[in-house]
Amino acid sequence: MNRKNKIAFLPGKHRLFANVSAIGFGLLTFTVQAQTLKSPRPNIVIINADDLGYGDIGAFGATDIKTPKIDSLAANGIKLISLYSSSPVSSPSRFGLLTGRYPRRAGIDHVFFPESFTGIPSSEVTIAEKLHDNGYSTGIVGKWHLGHHFQYLPLQNGFDEYYGIPYSNDMQGVAYLQGNQPDSLTVNQHYITQTYTRKAVDFIQRNKGKSFFLYLAHNMPHVPLYVSPPFEGKSGRGLYGDVIQEIDWSVGQVLQALKDNGLDKNTLVIFTSDNGPWRQFDIEGGSAGPLRYGKGTTFEGGQRVPGVAYWPGKIKAGSVYSDLALQLDIFPTLLSLAGINAADLKNPLDGEDISPVLLGKGHRKGNEFVYFNNGKIEAFRKGDWKIHFPTKEETLLGLTIFQGTDSLLINLKDDLAEQHDLRKIYPEKEKELLQALDAFQKRFGNNPPRLIQSMPADNSHIKKLLERHPEAKLPSRF
Repeated sequence: MNRKNKIAFLPGKHRLFANVSAIGFGLLTFTVQAQTLKSPRPNIVIINADDLGYGDIGAFGATDIKTPKIDSLAANGIKLISLYSSSPVSSPSRFGLLTGRYPRRAGIDHVFFPESFTGIPSSEVTIAEKLHDNGYSTGIVGKWHLGHHFQYLPLQNGFDEYYGIPYSNDMQGVAYLQGNQPDSLTVNQHYITQTYTRKAVDFIQRNKGKSFFLYLAHNMPHVPLYVSPPFEGKSGRGLYGDVIQEIDWSVGQVLQALKDNGLDKNTLVIFTSDNGPWRQFDIEGGSAGPLRYGKGTTFEGGQRVPGVAYWPGKIKAGSVYSDLALQLDIFPTLLSLAGINAADLKNPLDGEDISPVLLGKGHRKGNEFVYFNNGKIEAFRKGDWKIHFPTKEETLLGLTIFQGTDSLLINLKDDLAEQHDLRKIYPEKEKELLQALDAFQKRFGNNPPRLIQSMPADNSHIKKLLERHPEAKLPSRF
């Protein structure tokens, strides 16, 4: 039974964080089904970095940042070199990873803020819910970013346990939550990665006798960047590289915990990022490697992300998959590997089961991907070909995020940097992609209006004051 149907929500004036002991931190449930499976199901660990670029780890080409633990996952598992997040920004990307559905289906077109009164709709089913209802212990450590009011938090969306910051570390009100309750309103960001790592290792140790799903969602390397003292000045790329090397250390700690508890042979570990690097922050914004632009754009640097999967004895060491793969595929793939029937899902999935890819037994069937940004389709890929629609120049803090472009027809196999428009040379290919996109839109159908996620304060009184008193200084909170 979906736990959302069990919860009687409190009246409108309830406190932001309700104490619901029935689903509090640490409560673990089991079903009879989990005890009757003929073969052990895999434990599952997903490690999701925040704004990590395609060119920021060794396995994907970085030479000035040392990431031996992440690289070992790729060397002893499979590297997905054409893996896409479902959005170039955080909240919708995380929604896609956890539900297997394009975020446009839920009206989640941008990120949630501390002032947001919206979040993941109760009608959505997360991978944590499906695993939980089939005997898995489920825990999330780290960044949630799908709504911070009671009904939107992890415990109401399939997770048994939660410890972390509910949104980005550059937003107001950064605090650690434990379950539905604040644990600490003071966060020393230098130790966020260390804190998350301890919590993740603790979860593994406490659940070693059960099938479990751990979602470790780092706040780093989202700006502002912070690193603990042992990692300061250790990389060849300044503070940003230091942060990545600490995340690599964290990956190593998780792998060691699995090994120490005899779980490494039966645990699938996936490492990825929610979107591309925030490149307008220059030296603190990461690298997209050979890809064009980064976070906030639907060029390759915004949504093609590092992806590795590791499962000793199941995934062939040193495998590389170059065809299309999506974070949307993670939901149906994990259900398949856990032996869970997806036929009872009421919501249509946009990803597909790629367990044959991971296990070296086949390829992904579909070859299409739609690049949504702010609820609109900005690009479309089919096979090696991509069409990108006209864009206007966008800036942030006076800095150019990307320059405006006309429509582009790109062959990604030959032009990963998206520099050469081939519309005049291959007009029939452009027509083919437009027809395929039209067919997708007809299948996709109508979707809900976008959720209200940002509600700016009315500062007109401040503007008037400054007009009357030009010598006045603007308060820091404005």
